[in-house]
Amino acid sequence: MRISKYFKLSAMLTLVALAGCTKLDESYTSTVSADQAASALGANGVGLLLGSAYADLITPFVSDQGAIFSLEENSTDESLVPTRGGDWDDNGVWRVVHNHTWNADHSQVLSVYNDLNKLNFDATNVLAFKPSKEQAAEARFLRAYALYYLLDLYNQFPFRNPGDNLLNAPKVYKGPEAIQFIIDELTAILPDLGAGNSNTQANPSSAKALLMNCYLNRGAFNNRQSPTFDDADMQQVITLGTSIISSGKYTFANKYFSNFNRTNGNSPELIWAFPSSSGLTVNNPSVNTRWMMGFHYNEWVGQAPNAGWNGFSTTGDFYKSFGASGQTIDYSLNDTLVDTRIGRRRLSDSLTTALSGIRPGFLVGQQYGPDGTPLKDRKGNPLSFDPTIAPTMIETGNNLEVTGIRVAKYVPDFSVENGDKYYSSNPGNWFVFYRYPEVLLMVAEAYLRQATPNPTAAMALVNTLRTARGAVPVTSLALVNPTNVDDPNTMLAERGRELYWESVRRTDLIRYGVFLTPWDYKTTDDPKYLVFPVPNQALAVNPNLTQNPGY
Repeated sequence: MRISKYFKLSAMLTLVALAGCTKLDESYTSTVSADQAASALGANGVGLLLGSAYADLITPFVSDQGAIFSLEENSTDESLVPTRGGDWDDNGVWRVVHNHTWNADHSQVLSVYNDLNKLNFDATNVLAFKPSKEQAAEARFLRAYALYYLLDLYNQFPFRNPGDNLLNAPKVYKGPEAIQFIIDELTAILPDLGAGNSNTQANPSSAKALLMNCYLNRGAFNNRQSPTFDDADMQQVITLGTSIISSGKYTFANKYFSNFNRTNGNSPELIWAFPSSSGLTVNNPSVNTRWMMGFHYNEWVGQAPNAGWNGFSTTGDFYKSFGASGQTIDYSLNDTLVDTRIGRRRLSDSLTTALSGIRPGFLVGQQYGPDGTPLKDRKGNPLSFDPTIAPTMIETGNNLEVTGIRVAKYVPDFSVENGDKYYSSNPGNWFVFYRYPEVLLMVAEAYLRQATPNPTAAMALVNTLRTARGAVPVTSLALVNPTNVDDPNTMLAERGRELYWESVRRTDLIRYGVFLTPWDYKTTDDPKYLVFPVPNQALAVNPNLTQNPGY
């Protein structure tokens, strides 16, 4: 799929889509029927409307580090954003997400809610203009994806049918009815999604992956404080996942970080991704935020002091969760020998490392330039990242710029010769929504959660993945340690090792029953934080919404 297919939308078509009743060749008071509007729009116009819905994925999921990523990752042990002098304070919005003290006026809570509902609205709008069966299926998939996250984050979602009167407040789904609605939608559209659809379009495998998430999380969505797992749901996860595994379409990439680099569009693991193209300056999804948000200002000498924003970090306890089966993790380069997903080594084919010295993976300890020269921070101190962050998440003094392990999972695209290769907003990295390993891990988890657990089948899948990642097979695997979210010998930890910083950790911690457990920089908690509040602005305009308990 070319980018232009989904991102060029004329102003005229936008007006037709939003108004749905204005006849363009007469006065503004004239009206036409929905059938007439659909006919005037034409097949190409419907495609542009569908492209507009795809484009709605960019802000909440891809380009804004303060959107889905923040709510799903900064609220967990995997990510936090310390205040560093005048940087990353923003009236404490980042710290309150990590230590679970947000409220219904939090800016990120509001923006994510609005962005997801924009996708919800625009995908529904496609259905009002006589799309083809396949176009309708893609639009309904995108809508289901938005509704899934609205339910996950806010415990409810508003819904309109095509053609509903926009002056009336939309219906609101919540509770068991909500997750069943999404499941029914996905089940209905599966036969209509084109088997030949690329991995940048809604396709049968992406719909199955979303369905698997629905079945796996249904018990948690219905009771987040005490999740339960129906055997029939677990069998659905196994059946759907097995069909993807046995399709032969997917396998493991030779190197873990090739799933996230400038040529990751070629990865055999990608089930669904948002495309990009090196050098494209219009409608580029700006995946560069994924590395800029954590890299130090001096991370690459060619762009210092603008080589990064020096914010996002991970915790030492999460880093140590890579030490499964008693293996030692000590922040040295030897850690990569335990599990290649840690990274930190020069890769012979890595343009990123060759030009900048940056080793993809976790950035801890002394950082180096491309010639091996030790780097310094802006005060002239060694640029050596320390795992220990101030208990208040407010840094001062000589350690102001260097505390916290940084993460280079998506790595810079240096293929564009534009004089600003590191900071540019037009990298070639595709943004990944679903990868093949997540399917394996969901099936393995379902084997452990089914009425008669099958740990042999679960470990076989997990060890297939671990072998591909250069990690030793495990001989036993509990689901979770209820008192330690970073216990390395659990299924939860294996999901963390594979899927870190891919915006699933909060949902995982809730499903595993440990989201309220203390971890670094979050010592106490309240059950109300198992969901985010419905923003006060949304409550004011839709009387069918109800505030979540405790807010």
